[in-house]
Amino acid sequence: MKVSIITVTYNSAETVEDTIQSVLKQDYPDIEYLIIDGQSTDETLKIVGRYEDQIAQVLSEPDQGMYDALNKGIALASGEVIGILNSDDFYAYPQVISEMLAKFKQEKVDACYADLIYVERDNPTKVKRYWKSGKYRKNSFKRGWMPPHPTFFVRKSCYEQYGAFNRHLRSAADYELMLRFIHRYQIKLAYLPKVIVKMREGGMSNLNLVARLRGNQEDQKAWRINGLKTGKLTFFLKPFRKLFQFIRLNREL
Repeated sequence: MKVSIITVTYNSAETVEDTIQSVLKQDYPDIEYLIIDGQSTDETLKIVGRYEDQIAQVLSEPDQGMYDALNKGIALASGEVIGILNSDDFYAYPQVISEMLAKFKQEKVDACYADLIYVERDNPTKVKRYWKSGKYRKNSFKRGWMPPHPTFFVRKSCYEQYGAFNRHLRSAADYELMLRFIHRYQIKLAYLPKVIVKMREGGMSNLNLVARLRGNQEDQKAWRINGLKTGKLTFFLKPFRKLFQFIRLNREL
């Protein structure tokens, strides 16, 4: 079973080498690695070029943002399963993809997700937050739940059947896509209870009050776009769950 891993870059010279190396160190034998660049003006493409013989395709051209670039990668991907790894994230260990793909084969699922930790941007050995997903249960999205998108591996057939990222959303397109796939269309899921991705703090999805308020508005739009009814406390519980990532860090790590 071939897996396609997509990394979107734009002026990512500071972190992209860690991302690339974490993919190339994976022990899974059938990986198609795609890098979609927004025409970076720093050293990103020079760094990517060092690994060009191990990357299936590098596309660098102007785009309309991260989700537009991801849609390009999805269209180019030839793997049966697609994973997305941001250019400031990296896989936690070399068996990540093997373990995720084993779930697809053993449980015959449409998608699989896992856990994630946030690390200090300049010192990725220092853990700041722990996002433990837990098992999905029906209507979990109404209770503010969502899995961390960098851990979300999904069959390409789901994108073909249910659509790719909504480019009209600035920060919640990943939430909307998972809401659509999991809650609306009820694809079959598996959960790997392990930390498989380390995410550097400071990205678009990290905690920030102004960004969170804007994100909350987009979350509401995601439900409206899909014609779905929320729970009474959905948009209170979703950011509230993030607080437990700090509590859980102290308890579990």
